Amino acid sequence: MRKSLLAVATATAVACLALTACQNDSGSKSPTGQASTTGTPGTRPSAEGPGGGSGTDPSPGAVAQALGESSRTVGAGTVGILEITPTTVVYLQDAGGQSSQYGTFAVVAMDEKSLSANPAAETVLAKGGGWHWAAPDGTLVAEGSGHAARVALGKYRHSGAIEPGAHEVRAKVFDLTRAQAAGGKLVYTDGTESSDRWSIPAKDSGPQIAEVRDELSR
Repeated sequence: MRKSLLAVATATAVACLALTACQNDSGSKSPTGQASTTGTPGTRPSAEGPGGGSGTDPSPGAVAQALGESSRTVGAGTVGILEITPTTVVYLQDAGGQSSQYGTFAVVAMDEKSLSANPAAETVLAKGGGWHWAAPDGTLVAEGSGHAARVALGKYRHSGAIEPGAHEVRAKVFDLTRAQAAGGKLVYTDGTESSDRWSIPAKDSGPQIAEVRDELSR
């Protein structure tokens, strides 16, 4: 289903963005190259449980991309296309005026771009999608669990629709135990209930480490 929606939305976007009236390009490009259109269907997690966990990874053997690689996903309500590129991960005990409830915040910065003729937004947890951290032991932790939702991110946005052709820098925060923060996989489930995954290193990585730490120290 997702491949069909991506194909249709991409064709529509190309036709529309060829017209001056439909253009709304920010002039910036996503920082990495090729986008993936593969996903893992049927990976909807359960509700958050004690200790920051929200169930068990239903597809632990699914292929994961590297940090810095892009993936094209279908927007909320199957409207629009988002190209998502996680670029940097930073681990902190204290961030954005908050202390981690479980021991460690994992903050993942990313670039998101709308490739469609309509504004595109992420699918949220309440709608069966959104962001999770898959820990090495297979535990899933939802974005915003523990004290993560309280972290002030400065210039990084949490969510919201992105206009056609525009891009935004965003960040996702996870409140993890030390064992859960020993590397893992970032999992995003989109508007078609298909999931994309990225392998996340167990230490600070990516080109925006200093910038993210600076934002979180204010």
